[in-house]
Amino acid sequence: MKLISQIAAISLILVWTYTGFDKVLQFEKSRKAFHNQTFPPELAEILAYLVPLTEILIAVLLLFHITRWWGFLSSILVLAVFTTYVGLIWTGAFPRVPCNCAGILESLGWTGHFILNLGLIGLAIMGLKTTTKNVTDQHDPKKD
Repeated sequence: MKLISQIAAISLILVWTYTGFDKVLQFEKSRKAFHNQTFPPELAEILAYLVPLTEILIAVLLLFHITRWWGFLSSILVLAVFTTYVGLIWTGAFPRVPCNCAGILESLGWTGHFILNLGLIGLAIMGLKTTTKNVTDQHDPKKD
């Protein structure tokens, strides 16, 4: 179980670090992409800073065993929001469909992006379940 948690954590750390730092390193491009979304300009400006910060923070949470459960939970929540957004784009719910994805993720079609996000959610759920199990096992008074 611990191995599953570690593999899930490492995989998500790589994804969050890559996407977060890509937005930071290419901040103006990322900021313009947020302003090209269907959001109000004020929200786009906030998201331009908040999204990469959140992605990097989730990666940091996943680094440490003591905060890993929160990192998995945060991953599930943020990926659910991203996946919902991608699903809405995929179904044509928005008048324009710019992607504010990082690097190689930009080359995925909407179907590929949706499937990738679902896979990452599944990975985060597995990590959350195994991490919760590990924490429960370590604190089970019956095992003392």
